[in-house]
Amino acid sequence: TGLEPQKAGIAPDDTATFVAFCRSELGLAIEGLMCIPPADENPGPHFALLRKLARECGVEKLSMGMSGDFETAVSFGATSVRVGSAIFGSR
Repeated sequence: TGLEPQKAGIAPDDTATFVAFCRSELGLAIEGLMCIPPADENPGPHFALLRKLARECGVEKLSMGMSGDFETAVSFGATSVRVGSAIFGSR
């Protein structure tokens, strides 16, 4: 959702087309979407956008949020969070 050059993925504006292609042309069952917001930005708008995209695509699972922002992610509907550094410490 942050359009960072160092992160690969699907641009938000291309999500619906990509999900439809995966379903119709590849026969894939897309179950969820994920995002990792830019570290220097408020994650809330990114989580809100991912939730909106998921609803538009009929996708139920949202993987978003890490140790520092998982509570915000859960408030936006996260079904999976990554909390490794909260458990194991920083690298």
